[in-house]
Amino acid sequence: MFGIGKRLKNRIALFLVMALGLMTVGCSPKAVDPEAFKLFYVNNNETGIVAVEYEPENELSDVDAVISELIEQLGKMPERLQYEAPLTGDVKLIGHSLSDNLLTLNFGIEYMDIGRTVEILDRAAIVRTFTQLPAVDYVTFQVEGTPLADHYGNIIGNMSADTFIFNVGNEINTYEKIELKLYFANEAGDKLVPVYRSVVYNSNISMERLAVEQIIKGPNTDICYPTISKDAKINSVNVRDGVCYVDFDQAFLTEPYKVSAEVALYSIVNTIAEFSDVNKVAFSVNGEATFTFMDFEISGPYERNLDIIE
Repeated sequence: MFGIGKRLKNRIALFLVMALGLMTVGCSPKAVDPEAFKLFYVNNNETGIVAVEYEPENELSDVDAVISELIEQLGKMPERLQYEAPLTGDVKLIGHSLSDNLLTLNFGIEYMDIGRTVEILDRAAIVRTFTQLPAVDYVTFQVEGTPLADHYGNIIGNMSADTFIFNVGNEINTYEKIELKLYFANEAGDKLVPVYRSVVYNSNISMERLAVEQIIKGPNTDICYPTISKDAKINSVNVRDGVCYVDFDQAFLTEPYKVSAEVALYSIVNTIAEFSDVNKVAFSVNGEATFTFMDFEISGPYERNLDIIE
């Protein structure tokens, strides 16, 4: 995975196997049982992640044993050469620990040499695999004991299965990676702070919906603060004639955080307006386009507000 030479050898091997007629070109992967335990790999094109059914030898209740087993499995090249194991190559996992449902994986310094696209896919595969365990809610990465940061220097922090948007299935080339520019609140709750986040997602979901989901999820860094209730649910997101229409359920109206109404609203507006096909954002709650949010009367579409950015 991590060594360029190793991946080149894998691809040469795949070509030779196909040339010998030992694989059927174009055949579809077997459907994955959504209830089955899975190992997650990076596909050979390094464009997405692939789910493969796996039955652990150890009982899931034997947490230490099954974690060690999964680490070993994710360090082996799969039999099907279109998959790449996310823990192979020159970069080594030098330690791991589990505490309060948080699995910490500590890598050697070579981890920093992984390309950005491959790194996020590897991370997605690893996190999706381990968070299937009842004892693991979150996974965090370290490099030589230091928390992993993105290329902007922001600490990535704890990751859950929902960090990486993934629909059940194992079709290759249906998962993509995007870097979103999200807006969250400053400490005072009166200005917005831009944050960049890499997300692996199923290509069937719209970018606008993905962005709103990430705003609801909240920041994964301590330089900014959430704006919208995590209980809020999205009923629909549609874009027509440059206007993005976002319909929430009633939970959107709750006020769990100390932010102004403008900061909460423009965290969504400014985030969605980063997409070139959106000029304005219109809100509704259960289909009602006019409503009161905090002390703010909502009606009509809103344009990007640059003055509210810190």
